[in-house]
Amino acid sequence: MKLYYNPGACSLSPHIVLCEAGYKYDAEKVDLKTKKTEAGKDFSAISDKGAVPLLILDNGEQLSEGVAIVQYLADQKPESNLAPKNGTMERVRLQEWLNYIATELHKSHSILFGPEAKSTAAEINVGKIKKCYDYISAKLQGKKYLMGDQFTVADAYLFTILGWHKAANIDLASWPVLAEYHKRISERPKVQEAMKAEGLLNAKAA
Repeated sequence: MKLYYNPGACSLSPHIVLCEAGYKYDAEKVDLKTKKTEAGKDFSAISDKGAVPLLILDNGEQLSEGVAIVQYLADQKPESNLAPKNGTMERVRLQEWLNYIATELHKSHSILFGPEAKSTAAEINVGKIKKCYDYISAKLQGKKYLMGDQFTVADAYLFTILGWHKAANIDLASWPVLAEYHKRISERPKVQEAMKAEGLLNAKAA
């Protein structure tokens, strides 16, 4: 399989999962401004969405949307314990976290990477991000990971989005639990493997 990614973007989440689950895969960087891949191909001709992450399966089928990709990868390697079994309440709780991160935290950053980054709307979104930090920090009290003691795909996603705190001009030190959580995950060998592949080891923010 092959992952199309942009360094430090939300595609880092499935990249981490690929490494954590022990997949053999190829990865190709995409310049989202020019829509050119590292090999010089037109990414718009590969993906009709023109967005990362994009996973090409071994049978040629395409899978997009990070939340869908990470669950698919986890389910194909259940021994990795990256996601609870489908049909369980634990799996529903995982999906609850994935959807919260996607809709409340991830999307609140979108305006910060565009031309309106210094607008009033952007300031409002920074306020939303801080409220998310408050909520997640409270939920992480006394826990190693979002689901308890087990690292899951939700942690890969949250770690990725927390890495954008500098773009939001937010200091994680104001949320000690989050800062410790982010540091702990950054030290996981497979997380470092994914970050090294994207050239991010010395630049953890997006």
